[in-house]
Amino acid sequence: MIIENSKIYDVTDVENIFFRPTFCGKSAEEFGVRVIYNMPMPTKCPVFRHNDKLLKGFSSGWQGGTSATMEEIEITMEKLKAESAYSADSYFSTIYELLLNSSEVNMGDLSGSDLEKAETELFRRSLAESVYATTWFGDVDGNLSDYTSFSGFIRKILDTKEDYGSQFPLELHYTKQENTVDEILRNAWKSASDDLRALASDGHLAFFVSSDIYDAYQFLLDDNGSANAYADTVNGRPALSYHGIPMLEIPSKKYSPKRAKSFCILTDRRNFVLALNTADSPEKEVRMWYNPDEMENRQRVVFLAGTAVVDKDIISGAIYEEGVTLI
Repeated sequence: MIIENSKIYDVTDVENIFFRPTFCGKSAEEFGVRVIYNMPMPTKCPVFRHNDKLLKGFSSGWQGGTSATMEEIEITMEKLKAESAYSADSYFSTIYELLLNSSEVNMGDLSGSDLEKAETELFRRSLAESVYATTWFGDVDGNLSDYTSFSGFIRKILDTKEDYGSQFPLELHYTKQENTVDEILRNAWKSASDDLRALASDGHLAFFVSSDIYDAYQFLLDDNGSANAYADTVNGRPALSYHGIPMLEIPSKKYSPKRAKSFCILTDRRNFVLALNTADSPEKEVRMWYNPDEMENRQRVVFLAGTAVVDKDIISGAIYEEGVTLI
């Protein structure tokens, strides 16, 4: 069976079907970082610094100043084009699997809308996966990874370390190191600035760690020897935390960066910003069609994306260029 009907989604469909379900609301929270969507171009991210010296002795007249100052950083947005192509046979087998997983589809009477939903879901998943991988490991120069459409958080952190050196409170190790996972996490907290530690009460701090450090921490908890540790070993843990601060795994093993093999980064979730825009690109559409010459089903979307690390002073931890041996 061949899916031949061409489908073009307009601006509203691109936003409501492909982007908002993945990058807004609860789905954005699962990204673990701050996601801003369709902000006016050029995209700017506000940074608020509050004045904690508001109280003054009483006297008549206005004694106050500016209670809060606002800074803005401009996020560099790259124009992107995501494309995929499948042979007709493999394409339909993939679509068919998605259809089988839906209890609402009558497999004896496949309508065009059922196929269209499955086709849309396939592309939406692929798009979300590609954006997530590039958000963390993207590097337009290709030195960090093979994701080159825009530069991600790790690339931005490495550039900041290069610019500020010892003034940037994050360690960068160029050769393979030996550490225990407990030492890595403890050092990230101990080296944190007072401003970063103070943010713990806001509930937005998180350890962003590579897969090897995440796994090592799991095994450390397994070896605890307590009844709770045994139960967690058997049943699994829905989430990890270190001293009450959530730990988020960034699947480095899956995306295989050329550098930054291991990392442990402590910061406020809001300090990492992913900006997306589907409103200000002239070719803002998603197109799906069948190419009879190549016998391929093809998909394309055009949009804008970029990342930013907002405040270099509220970050700590370490990046290991050649990885770390966990002892």
